[in-house]
Amino acid sequence: MSTFLLWLSTLPALAQVPIIIAAFVALVGVLIFFIEIAPRRGRVYTILRLAACVLIPLLILAALESYTIAIIAAGVLGVLFFWLDYRSSEGAGYLFQLVGFLAPAIVLLIIGLVVPTIQTTIQAFLNARGDTFVGLDNFVWIFTQPQAVRTVLNTIVWVLIAPVVSTIAGLAYAVFIDKSRGEKYFKILVFMPMAISFVGASIIWRFVYTARPAGEQQIGLLNQIIVLFGGQPVTFLAVDPWNTIALIVVLIWVQTGFAMVVLSAAIKGVPAEQMEAAELDGTNAWQRFINVTVPGIRSSLVVVLTTISIASLKVFDIVRTMTAGANNTSVIANEMYTQFKNFEQGRSAAFAVVLFLLVLPIVVYNARQIKKQREIR
Repeated sequence: MSTFLLWLSTLPALAQVPIIIAAFVALVGVLIFFIEIAPRRGRVYTILRLAACVLIPLLILAALESYTIAIIAAGVLGVLFFWLDYRSSEGAGYLFQLVGFLAPAIVLLIIGLVVPTIQTTIQAFLNARGDTFVGLDNFVWIFTQPQAVRTVLNTIVWVLIAPVVSTIAGLAYAVFIDKSRGEKYFKILVFMPMAISFVGASIIWRFVYTARPAGEQQIGLLNQIIVLFGGQPVTFLAVDPWNTIALIVVLIWVQTGFAMVVLSAAIKGVPAEQMEAAELDGTNAWQRFINVTVPGIRSSLVVVLTTISIASLKVFDIVRTMTAGANNTSVIANEMYTQFKNFEQGRSAAFAVVLFLLVLPIVVYNARQIKKQREIR
């Protein structure tokens, strides 16, 4: 693999792109082979399986340059394809399909979620170097240091404000433009911020909030408006606690489009017969909205609220790009990175555990709601 990467780095940039795309296509082809082609019965597919038993270990040998791994892969593939060939006389079978589809996801979850979670939890009870058990000292430090407590409180403020405002704004927008003449264009305008990364959105809004000394030409949109009306420039990102609100506005600006799209689709799914029946009963628009529309889109509201709440809890890019946590604007994710950068791995892991514990109730609630919906269906 290292030889291939070194060779790839010697090529021009334009030549690297098609090679990377070809490698991606080859990987997708291998996945399709295992899921779709390998289980089929017939002589042709048996030959393909035998060829795969030879070619795949050779590719592994070329990529990893390890005979041991290639031999193990050949043995595993041989056993797997023998079993598949044996089962092919009766069809692929449900068991293979189940394992074929779930195994990659389970492996990725174990590698990317379960193992790191266990390692981080253990690290939270160790010192900065990770070689001495210190018990709850890292957590005590978080909840006794004023700056660390302020970081946790800031994160809670994000969760209390951003999801509610984004959902209300997205719902209101979805209701007012529903079935209007230019509905798709109005949706595009609000959804466009979703196409911008958090870093990009942060840079845009940092220019919006930029303040120059009084008497100089203002380049920040908000301060230019304030000066035009006779006011003095305001350093929005330095005034505590309003600087935190200014950062939350960026997340609201991005997530409102997401809320609008999801809730607009849910509103269109509310049966027209219910709306017509409510109208015949003499209800006004507000009553129809509260008593018919909102109950009909309740599951979508839960999804939007929980999704934006989780995004608010783990927000990092906006804070890091705009203030880097200065002026009491830091949040848990940013402080977790800061402590790690300062070689305080134990405290960083402790912040990660606190963040995990804050996210966990939202995830559990969302899972319970999904379970209830399945029971109703």
